[in-house]
Amino acid sequence: MNSVAGTPKPPYYAVIFTSERTEKDNGYNGMAERMEQLANEQEGFWGIESARENLGITVSYWKDLESIKKWKMNSEHIMAQHKGRSIWYKNYKVRICLVDRDYEFI
Repeated sequence: MNSVAGTPKPPYYAVIFTSERTEKDNGYNGMAERMEQLANEQEGFWGIESARENLGITVSYWKDLESIKKWKMNSEHIMAQHKGRSIWYKNYKVRICLVDRDYEFI
């Protein structure tokens, strides 16, 4: 998760997950690794970028809204969502965006 995700030419979708964590790990890091591994197996998933200090921001990239919906309904992801609300996050917000344009410097 430490590099810029490779994405296709737009349009595509981005899911922006912004969060504040609770103090203890409580299995969070292991679950985060598992969720990234599982997302990589999902049809329509194109990559992920993440940064965390006091505020965490994770952006995942998807082919279409249907792919995002299937990811949200994945049974392991649902379990992680429940743990997130009960033990890992003070608060969070999810934004789903259509990427119309992108450009880069490499």
